[in-house]
This record gives sequence, C-alpha cells and structure tokens, in this order.
Amino acid sequence: MRYFLAGFGLLITCACAAVDTSLLPARVNSAIHDRMAAGEYPALVVAVVDGDRSDVYSFGKLGNGKEPNAETLFEIGSVTKTFTALLLAEQVTAGKLKLDTPVAALLPGFTIPSRDGKTITLENLAEQHSGLPRLPGNFDPADVSDPYADYGDDKLKAFLAAYALPRDPGSKYEYSNLGVGLLGYALARHVDRPYETLLKQRIFTPLGMRSSAITLDDASLARVAGGHDENGKAVGNWHLNALVAAGGISSSGADMLRYLKANMGLLNSPLYPAMQLAQMPRAEGPKIDERIGLVWMTKHNASGDVIWHNGMTGGYASFIGFTADRKHGVVILINAQQSVDDLGFATLLSDASLAPVRKRISVSPRDLEAYVGSYQIKPGFILTVFRDSDELDARATGQASFPIYASSTDEFFAKVDDISISFKRDASGTVNGLVLHQHGDHAAPRVSDTVADAAQGNKVVTLDQAALAGYVGHYRLTSNTMFEVTSKDGQLLVKLTGQSAFPVYASARDKFFYRVVDANIDFEHDASGKVIALVLHQGGTDQRAKRVGD
Repeated sequence: MRYFLAGFGLLITCACAAVDTSLLPARVNSAIHDRMAAGEYPALVVAVVDGDRSDVYSFGKLGNGKEPNAETLFEIGSVTKTFTALLLAEQVTAGKLKLDTPVAALLPGFTIPSRDGKTITLENLAEQHSGLPRLPGNFDPADVSDPYADYGDDKLKAFLAAYALPRDPGSKYEYSNLGVGLLGYALARHVDRPYETLLKQRIFTPLGMRSSAITLDDASLARVAGGHDENGKAVGNWHLNALVAAGGISSSGADMLRYLKANMGLLNSPLYPAMQLAQMPRAEGPKIDERIGLVWMTKHNASGDVIWHNGMTGGYASFIGFTADRKHGVVILINAQQSVDDLGFATLLSDASLAPVRKRISVSPRDLEAYVGSYQIKPGFILTVFRDSDELDARATGQASFPIYASSTDEFFAKVDDISISFKRDASGTVNGLVLHQHGDHAAPRVSDTVADAAQGNKVVTLDQAALAGYVGHYRLTSNTMFEVTSKDGQLLVKLTGQSAFPVYASARDKFFYRVVDANIDFEHDASGKVIALVLHQGGTDQRAKRVGD
C-alpha cells in the first residue's frame, strides 16, 4: 500500500485562459494547459513570486463545476513538515529549546529508542536522520482511504517502546513521516497545547494565514477542492491523528503565498530568523545534489540553488520552493495524487526539465503479461516488472515499486521522477529488453529469474509439496491485517489484506523472499514441527504474524 504524505478520462479545460499569467514562465503555463487538455489534472492553483511582484493563478474545474481560486482549500501533505520545523526553529531562536535536546526530554512517560547510548534529538528528527522508519510497524489502518485517522497516542507510544533502531541516530538520511510527526507531537506535549493551537498562535495568526487549518469548520469544508487518487477517482480528505505534524494542514493559494513570501524574507515577520535557521543546509539529503536543513531541502544546481519541499496525500499534491537568492518563489497546489515537482522547479529555473505530456491508454491484462519479467540495467541492478491486478508495476533493486502506465504499444511512463520505459522485442515479437529513460537512456536486456535472483543475492531452492502445504494458512499481523498463504502448482503465494497475492520463493526451508518487493518471510515451528507463525522482514523491521484458524 502507498501511504505517501493518473490519467483522468474527463477532458478539462483551463478556467483562466484569458488571465494574465505573466509571472508564470511561458513554458510552465503551456505545460499546465497541455496537461489539463490531456486530462491529467482536475484543478490546480499556482502562487508565484517574481522579484517584488506576486500573484495567484487558478486552472481547471472543481467537482461542483466551479472554478478554483486563491481561497480554494487543498491538503498540502508533507509541506506541513516545514511548519513543524518552523515551530522547532522558533523555540530554538527564542532560547527555549536546543537542537541537541533529546526528544525523550519532551515526552516524560515515553520510552524513546536509542542505540549504543546515542539518543534521538530534536535535530535528528527535523533532519530526517533519526533512525526511525518512514512509518511505524504497528501502522494498521482500519480504513485505508483515511489511513492515519486511527493512529493515536497509544499506538505511537507502544511502537516507540518496542522499536530497536537499526543504526545510530544522526548517521544516515531516511525520510520518515513518523519522525517529523513525533517531533510535532513532542513540541505540543512539551507546552501542553494541541499541535493545531501552536500553529495558529505561532504561525498562522502572525502571518495572516486566515484560511489555513487542520480541523475544518463548515465554511472551510465548502471551499475544499476535493481530492482524486492516482487513477482520477474522487476520494475524501485525510484526517491525521498522532502524526498530524507530518502532513495534516489544509491551506489556500492566498495563504501559502504569504507563507512563501515570509520564508523568502519579503514580509516583515519576526519569524524570519527562525525560518532562516530551518532552511540552512545541515546534513546529507536523499540525493547527491541535495542537503537537508530542518526539514527544508536545498537542491544544488549550476544555475542556482533551490530551497524546497513537496507533499502528497491520498488525493492531493503540493510543492513549495524558492531560489536561494530570494528572487523567485512558487507554491503549487493540486487536487490529485500526482507530483507537480517538475512544474515547481521549472518555474524557478530556466533549465529545469518538464515531463512530457502523456495520455494513458488501456491495455488488457493478457497483453500486460508480455512485459512481466526481470531486466538487468547493470550488474547487480535489476528492474523487475510485475502485474498487480490489472496494473503493471516496476521495482529496481533495493527500491520501492511504482506503477507504470501505457501511452502506446511498448511505451510506458511513471508519474514519479520523470521515468519512462520503452520495451523492445525480438524478431518473433517477444519482449526481450527495455530502455529506461531517466537521466539518460539505459538499455536493459531481459534476463532469467535465476540471473535476476543471483544479482540480488538470492537463490531459489526447491521444496516438496508436503513442505509447502505446511505453510498454507492464515496469519494475523494486526487486528485489521491478515496474511493468507496459499499454494498453487508448486508455487507459494502470500496475500496481505487489501493487496494482491504475490509469489514468494524459498531460499531454504522456512525462508522465502519476494521478487516484487524488497522483503523476506521466515516461518516458525513449534516443538512438534507445526508452523505457528511467520515473520515479515521489510524496511529494517521485523513483524511477526501468528497463525490462526487452523
């Protein structure tokens, strides 16, 4: 499941064709129009700063047929994290907290994991170097359409008490909704006020952000854009609970323009020193050309550095960024689960690339099956292509999977990282390779499962039918989540509640690995030899599921 904080079949026209969008680069304006015409976007709002000029532009139509405007509300997702960082930085510049303060000092009664005497500090959480995973292991949504709603204080406290850090705090970057959610939770508990109250008192009110909120009243709900998932289906808004500080804010183009200008130093705000502290690069980021401050990323470019962050929920995406010289800035809000990062960077940098407009076409499951297989990009680095129901997904060695969509026969694209794939066929018409288009063209011949497994450190062994039959059954992971293990034609399949069934392959008796995800499963026996549990090893965590019902 994808809990991140689409082609649309309906043709949508831009609602502002006659509006002067001179602050928006012509190529970005054109790209937005083209994507609207192709049905990629439902509604989009852009706030632009260019020197001493600024404006908010709106495109598309809302579900009620009305045009969006500067007061339309969007979920901003993980851009919320920059507000959480500002709350921390404001307390540091006021001398009330220190960055090296252990988070445990703000949460009496909590057991916060540490490693070899090294504790998680407020700085570690804000720099995404805490050692905590992206999501807690006991994250088990009762409603997957609103996944954070039932993750409350008790679950947070229980997970932290039981978790063992896989590395020292401060040693490595790992993006963590849990980490920044914990930071905001700790800051609020420290002063015994709700997180939303802190936002209103210390940021929203001082900056004149009158529409921004976490809890929306009736008047605000009437201005909500209405979200859409990656396939264009209308979805409800999210309600974050204990991890609200990681992605719970809804805001408007007008409010986010004020926030952007404040961070650029263009408003006379007493918060600006704290904003500068949060923006200052401090540690390694996710890519070689990026460093992280307190949440804010700085991307290095030959034509100028960009300070930025993005966000995504189940039905919305966002981008905020500005050039390091404080001359150009942009906020983009969209009511679709689709990245707008390229539009953001292209607004700020004349040489930043824009993803081409692609329209998704339907492909039958039978035709999709022709592409399923393993492709070697380079020794030890495999791109695995597999079917998930009627969708084609791809996964590179050691990375998460992502869906890919057909734009024509043998041509596919992803909605992340400007990725496209061209499949190649031999003289008989069989798919025998692909070219991955991302930062250049990378040819990858199709290889056998044996070669792909070896490249990723796996080796399949054959178990007899009796051994496989012993694993078949149901295993309860949490109150709402169950593993169902079945066997068909000598192949073991594992299905997690709400997901498709995927094959797993034995590397030894009781030890299995997935090809579609970087995960392993071990089975446990009792003294009599009966299988009683399985353990899922994924993302540095081990989750045990007890066998039930047989």
